[in-house]
Amino acid sequence: MQFELVSPERRLASEEVNAVRIPGADGDLTAMADHAPTITSLRPGILTIETASGEKSFAVTGGFAEIGAGVTVLAERALAVSDVTQDVFDDWVTQAATARDDASEDGVDAAVKLLADMVAVGDHIGLNSNQANL
Repeated sequence: MQFELVSPERRLASEEVNAVRIPGADGDLTAMADHAPTITSLRPGILTIETASGEKSFAVTGGFAEIGAGVTVLAERALAVSDVTQDVFDDWVTQAATARDDASEDGVDAAVKLLADMVAVGDHIGLNSNQANL
């Protein structure tokens, strides 16, 4: 099936895949050929595509995935995992912490979850959040 990964800056991937593992806001899911049509929001996490030549992983910070005849992911931010440096990760965590600190009272839980998800992304790919006060 066809897979497309797009962020506001650029198209990161466009290729034939066997499966896509998606960090959905309501839980992880794997899309394969003939998957039921679905639209889901993304949480910060690792999106992995399986191709005939192997796997490729991308760090995403949110967005949406549409599953139909193919899979299209519109990510708020996305980078190949190999391109996520400690500096990039620190910036993402800082932005998540700012969102938490600036959140209105009714949005605090969502902002705290956003920050926790960002830290989990770093843990998953071997980066340190350097945020001892989290």
